[in-house]
Amino acid sequence: MQAKPRPAATPEQALSAMDHLIATHLVGQHEIAQQVGLSVTDLTCFAYVIEAGENLPTAGDLAARVHVTTGAVTGILNRLERAGYITRRPDPTDRRRIRVAARPDAVARVREVYEPYYVRLTQLFADYSSDEIAVLKDWFTRASALAADYLEGHCRND
Repeated sequence: MQAKPRPAATPEQALSAMDHLIATHLVGQHEIAQQVGLSVTDLTCFAYVIEAGENLPTAGDLAARVHVTTGAVTGILNRLERAGYITRRPDPTDRRRIRVAARPDAVARVREVYEPYYVRLTQLFADYSSDEIAVLKDWFTRASALAADYLEGHCRND
């Protein structure tokens, strides 16, 4: 696909558009979490479990990703387990650790809620050339790394 002409924009306008996307996303995450009976933090943690796939994360892995203490992640995992979202499995190489697995039925429930949104996003990507999508992916990847680095350096209270 050939790139469509895009209106010129300044970095300030791009930051403003990003702020609007993030704000809308935060509101949406809250509403989706309520819809599936979880808190936003619990839903975020569950998303990381899903993302890990067969490489089951430990509680410590999840605590680092969600930026909570290991004690707090224990509470999150307890709630997710009680709600039927995850199971805990012993680590095959270290009996002191547990690994966290998503329950397939819970993954299906959450995907059912997100699928219509992802279909719309995929349709939106169709308006962009493969080169533009590569730029978007690069920007999202680099901005995510920058945000994680900023959180680690400026917002952690360990």
